[in-house]
Amino acid sequence: MNVIIIEDEKPAARRLARLLADLDMEVSTMLHSVDESIEWFQNNPHPDLIFLDIQLSDGLSFEIFDVVDVKSAIIFTTAYDEYALQAFKLNSIDYLLKPIDDEELESAVKKYKNFKPENRKISVDFNDIKNLLVNPLEREYKKRFTVKVGQHLKIINADEVECFYSENKGTYAATSDGRNYLLDTTLEQLEEELSPKIFFRISRKFYVNINHIGDIISYTNSRLQIKLKRFNEQEIIVSRERVKDFKLWLE
Repeated sequence: MNVIIIEDEKPAARRLARLLADLDMEVSTMLHSVDESIEWFQNNPHPDLIFLDIQLSDGLSFEIFDVVDVKSAIIFTTAYDEYALQAFKLNSIDYLLKPIDDEELESAVKKYKNFKPENRKISVDFNDIKNLLVNPLEREYKKRFTVKVGQHLKIINADEVECFYSENKGTYAATSDGRNYLLDTTLEQLEEELSPKIFFRISRKFYVNINHIGDIISYTNSRLQIKLKRFNEQEIIVSRERVKDFKLWLE
């Protein structure tokens, strides 16, 4: 099986290659830009499977397919968590949210191995996917949460939440009045409920509200530290794999 990775963050590409090696999948090539990928595809046999980052340093990876008719199966690796991505989770396609989880990667690989490309035509309209990313479908996101406080139910407005975080297998909402409330949900479930324009998952542990960010500071190992306006009980660090996408989100 011929597998390649297209990812402009070299540490992320190397980490993905190591994870794939643990699943007995050897990566033959790692490419890091649109231009480099186009040249490679024009001069090499196309692989069986591509792990493809959507946002590369010199543009969207879809630009590769404007020039080259790629016949490979594709698993996207991306920080976009818009529900619109479900629109291209087809039989020949999957996607993994960064930072990539070991179990989700294993599931995607199993899905690929069960896929028989000789029996199915790989047909993907990358223009449709691009449009979904640039102009995501309108939807209603959760505006309030109900939590139990003693014998009472309290309503928390989403815009009052500085961050959502996980701790000791629980998920909490930290509000602008300095309170922390235990929620009956998980960060993974919140991915489908929170507006991606307002909330960003900076790590496996934290979602932050852009309207409550007080300061952003350079941190060790090319990471960023976030200071919220009220919440200061824990360090809030943007994982290295998400720094680039976090900066794009801020814009």
